[in-house]
Amino acid sequence: MSRTWLVTGGLGFIGSNFIRLVLKERADVRILNFDAMTYAGNPANLADVSSDPRYRFFKGDICDAKAVDEALAEPVETIVNFAAESHVDRSILDPEAFLRTDILGTHVLLEAVRRKNITRFLQVSTDEVYGHVPEGHSKETDPLAPRSPYSASKAGGDLQVLAYGSTYKSPVLITRGSNTYGPYQYPEKLIPLFVTNLLEDKPVPLYGDGLQVRDWIHVEDHARGILHILEHGHEMNVYNLGGGNPRTNLEITGLLLAQCGRAFDTHVRRVADRPGHDRRYSIDCGKAAALGWVPRRDFAAALNETVGWYRNNGQWWRPIKSGAFADYFKIQYAELLR
Repeated sequence: MSRTWLVTGGLGFIGSNFIRLVLKERADVRILNFDAMTYAGNPANLADVSSDPRYRFFKGDICDAKAVDEALAEPVETIVNFAAESHVDRSILDPEAFLRTDILGTHVLLEAVRRKNITRFLQVSTDEVYGHVPEGHSKETDPLAPRSPYSASKAGGDLQVLAYGSTYKSPVLITRGSNTYGPYQYPEKLIPLFVTNLLEDKPVPLYGDGLQVRDWIHVEDHARGILHILEHGHEMNVYNLGGGNPRTNLEITGLLLAQCGRAFDTHVRRVADRPGHDRRYSIDCGKAAALGWVPRRDFAAALNETVGWYRNNGQWWRPIKSGAFADYFKIQYAELLR
């Protein structure tokens, strides 16, 4: 018998890669993709599976309870929530949008779980909810200490998920992933922004001294980890998913410059650091490993593959960068780059 999963935010970066993985490896699963099609929700991300009979798309906002109920008109057993406002820089410019989607939207979905007899709800979250980690590694039981409007809104969503599990016995799980990279990532994040700028022979903005440390995970490993936790994780549990590849932003910049054939002196512009910029993230993924998940992708090879994907898929990202993104980039970086 087929199983039906509702995936929210499935036109985004990680969500679209997750859907592609499930359709490829779970022949008995049907996917209902529910996405508001905001700036980062791109139908081109799933053009290759749009005709699959096991895939259907519904346009809608997770903050709209009526639209969510309409998408759940047919029996659905599982909801995986990728829908979120997800870029720290944008959260500094417009915090309210993040509160609406990441907190109110999560609440609407949790209410639907109660009404519709959903048997599994997985909230996709971020390691940024732990805040700055000066040493060691964040564990799932550590206190949350978000320091940006984005991470605070995600922490708020996580707390709601756990509260519904405790109060209403809702069948909930949470994954918290580290910095993710790979194909189909909207070019506001560090790697796709820098790669596409360098391919266009444009400068890249490096915040502060560039020594902020992030752990990088390829989107394929991240999507596979979410699927693994969905199928094997225990209710009312949180699972960290990291790639085990800590790098400074300066290191990442150097690698991308080398792969794109550009020089630091001519293409890197040091700009004032982001307000409240967390210095270091690092997560302990032993809990997920105990369930049998470990990342598979070699960082150097996967990063090289990612650069190659953007080099060979200009038809995907060039239209994005010539539209509303250009206005955002001007607001965010023009004065800093000048």
